[in-house]
Amino acid sequence: MEKIIQITAGRGPAECTWVVAQVLKKVLDEAREQDLETVLLQREAGEENGTIETASVAVKGKNAEQFVKSWIGTIQWIGQSQFRKMHKRKNWFIGIFEIEQNKNELFSENDIQYQAMRSSGAGGQHVNKVSSAIRATHIPTGIAVVSMDSRSQHQNKKLATERLIKKLEDEKLLQLKNHVGKQWENQLNVERGNPIRVFSGTDFKKNKIEKSYKGTRQKLKNDLRNENN
Repeated sequence: MEKIIQITAGRGPAECTWVVAQVLKKVLDEAREQDLETVLLQREAGEENGTIETASVAVKGKNAEQFVKSWIGTIQWIGQSQFRKMHKRKNWFIGIFEIEQNKNELFSENDIQYQAMRSSGAGGQHVNKVSSAIRATHIPTGIAVVSMDSRSQHQNKKLATERLIKKLEDEKLLQLKNHVGKQWENQLNVERGNPIRVFSGTDFKKNKIEKSYKGTRQKLKNDLRNENN
């Protein structure tokens, strides 16, 4: 099973991008401890050194779904700003969201259509008479590439396949980045008073979450109110 999550600071300040970087480390470490495979699909660096605006991670393994559910939601960090020492704010929030994957993601060579064609350009009479060039088209997406590097049709077919796979991977990453961009608004709708996990201090130590959130919610509301004044 594979799940993809987005860790984002949304439109939060530099402090939030620092939190994203720390949370990303925690996610990768915890996944490793649970024998889950992770792939960092995308990462956008923040303005400050060591910070991350947003990152997308694929989590693979038997318990991937349960692992992801344990992270999805608001993450709170309690601590003094490293970038604005005199800043009074102590509570910083980021969001973790699941990214839905396209159902037709699996690649199959049966989805590729090959077409022999005559090479064009320099190369003498040979390329004009022999249909050695190959056009490879991915039928589900319509993405196509052409290889005319070799006089061997077999070699061109191999090269065309490799190029098509690379192009499909690039397109998938581009779609993911666009999807991530659309998800940024989710950060603005996060319930800040009900974090899924809470960390504190420069060592980013995990805090236990109390069963009752009433007092915490009220405190966070007051913090946000004071912050906006």
